[in-house]
Amino acid sequence: MNYNNYDTSYNSYGGGGGGGGGGFIPGDGSQTSPSNKRDYSQDTLRPVTIKQLLDAQEVGQEFKVDGAVVSQLTFVGQIRNIAMYATNATYRLDDGTGSIEVKQLIDADAVDQPSANKGKLVENMYCRAWGKLKSFNAKKHVYASVLRPIEDYNEISFHLLQATFVHLYHTRGPPGAAGSGGGAVTNGGQGQQGNMGGGGAGDLSSYNAVAKKVYNYLHNAEQSNEGLHQQTIAAALGVDTAEVARAGDDLLAGGLIYTTVDDQTWAVLEAD
Repeated sequence: MNYNNYDTSYNSYGGGGGGGGGGFIPGDGSQTSPSNKRDYSQDTLRPVTIKQLLDAQEVGQEFKVDGAVVSQLTFVGQIRNIAMYATNATYRLDDGTGSIEVKQLIDADAVDQPSANKGKLVENMYCRAWGKLKSFNAKKHVYASVLRPIEDYNEISFHLLQATFVHLYHTRGPPGAAGSGGGAVTNGGQGQQGNMGGGGAGDLSSYNAVAKKVYNYLHNAEQSNEGLHQQTIAAALGVDTAEVARAGDDLLAGGLIYTTVDDQTWAVLEAD
């Protein structure tokens, strides 16, 4: 798929994709092989959510998401705040899973030059960022090489689906591979079995009764691609909204559901 001439078809998700991946970026990275030649296997463009960035594991000067090194990344979000400084413009982006500061350096030599995006990035607008994750004083932020407005809102849904697919690729293996789908290895080596009542692909043995009801309802109820709001679930189950919210937090932390249009609207993260 292509949005405004930016290729967003990711065929390589790291750890051995090499130059064959659609997300390969030859212009950056510092990995070298013993022969002093560049090792491009880590230079992949990873679609992510902001929560994944905030939870990323810092290892030396690298960051890992789902156990894989993230070199270059891309995500979409809504601009909540803009601050202009002498050397950079700082945007706070929110995608419903969290918020993070995105910094874009200002080229002093080109500050008066016309730019296609200059003046188009305003508060409450959705935009897409490409860049690298950094950390300063234990606070993560993104240095963006490209930041542009989103004009087609289908791009937001497309990105969230793609980030979910890549997350499953890293945590459960490629589609059709051993260990993918309902047989993913979790909880001390036990495959995910259907402890669902109504059928499904999640292991709910460690969750309380409300969480099990919430998951089962999300899994079986008719809904749009946006999922269901927690108030709708609470009304249908006859359970207090606060209890449903706590159950949702547990299921989100366990990776069984994910947020869609906002923090209170959820959908089941299917394995197949």
